[in-house]
Amino acid sequence: MALDPGTEALARLAEERVDHRFKGLPPDADGLTVGELAAQRRNLFTGGFSTPVLALSAERLNHNLRLMETYATRHGLAFAPHGKTSMAPQLFRRQIEHGAWGITLAVPHQVRVARAYGVRRIFLANELVDPAALRWTAAELAADPGFSFVCYVDSVRGVELMDEALRGAARPLDVVVELAAGEGARTGVRTEAECTAVADAVSAAPALRLVGVAGYEGEVPEADPERVHAWLRRLVELAVDFDKAGRFAGVDEIVVSAGGSAWFDAVADVFAGIPELSLPVLKLLRSGAYVSHDDGHYRRITPFNRVPGEGALEPAFRLWAQVVSRPSAGQAFVNAGKRDAAYDLDLPFAQVVRRDGVERAAAGIEVSALSDQHAWLRTAPDVDLEVGDWVGLGLSHPCTSFDKWQLIPLAEADGTVVDYIRTFF
Repeated sequence: MALDPGTEALARLAEERVDHRFKGLPPDADGLTVGELAAQRRNLFTGGFSTPVLALSAERLNHNLRLMETYATRHGLAFAPHGKTSMAPQLFRRQIEHGAWGITLAVPHQVRVARAYGVRRIFLANELVDPAALRWTAAELAADPGFSFVCYVDSVRGVELMDEALRGAARPLDVVVELAAGEGARTGVRTEAECTAVADAVSAAPALRLVGVAGYEGEVPEADPERVHAWLRRLVELAVDFDKAGRFAGVDEIVVSAGGSAWFDAVADVFAGIPELSLPVLKLLRSGAYVSHDDGHYRRITPFNRVPGEGALEPAFRLWAQVVSRPSAGQAFVNAGKRDAAYDLDLPFAQVVRRDGVERAAAGIEVSALSDQHAWLRTAPDVDLEVGDWVGLGLSHPCTSFDKWQLIPLAEADGTVVDYIRTFF
């Protein structure tokens, strides 16, 4: 049986040759295909990998995928995790295999990546007004009757530009009105009256079809549970009002979508109370950072801290660096810096030290600064740390961890590397 184009494209990732483009991989693997290298099941610590090297935990990744699948199912939510977190088609496929409705994306390039690897349902959390990208999207919709695409609209001008670029398209483009999270927030329509004006513009645009409403509660100013719940109730009321006005005529279901990685418990709470509308409602959650989670920002803000009975995500990234200088009892330097580690939200966290196959906690060691290619370590005077030691660093912010690495070893707890995750940023 022939494979579908997306499966074939994923299979071809294993045929890519390993070479100088991919940092951290064993130098003696040059010329092997990714599949051949994976089949060798090399050990991250003894198999020739060079530092710095970012590793993704196979067990923790599996745990996170299962946990969010269970959470969405328990709360009656469809799930379209934000793919901009990883931009890894292999992970897109695994998210879909774990029940995801589709994948959320942010910009046209990301949509093209997802389509190249067979994603059939895409939610673009942005207004799309670029004529070339709109024409490409229209061609994809025309060529594949099974392709579902939804994007934001947040202005009458945007609707006009979209309709102009799409005139003559074989299928209308499905859109949702984006409700802004408040004054001074990011994108979106500020008031319900303006939302109505945008919806009227969509009704007058033959190339577009209104299918729902959406927004991002993570931008609610001075967000707390009360303010976030209040904004989500506004979003639901907007959908109810649009439905009463007959604005969703001709569609199969009404899309109501929200959900970043900080307030998905609030989304579940409010969406559970969506009243019966004239059509079935697709309650679409879009959280993305869960796939790897982290040791900093998302560990602090995850909703699972508020609802511990629902489970807990596990940080799946560890960046391994090597001590290359120990100039004093209070200072050391490892060979991973801003080019390797996320630093936009927090500095990395020293977690473990590895020497001669023995791992111990990195007690008394703190990352105090980053240079381009070095992490500055502040050490307590009695810390046993030598040049040559490997230091395992936890990271904060998955999005800016993934985007620094093109090929990421997927390692089991004992260090066995079982696969390599390709990213496309």
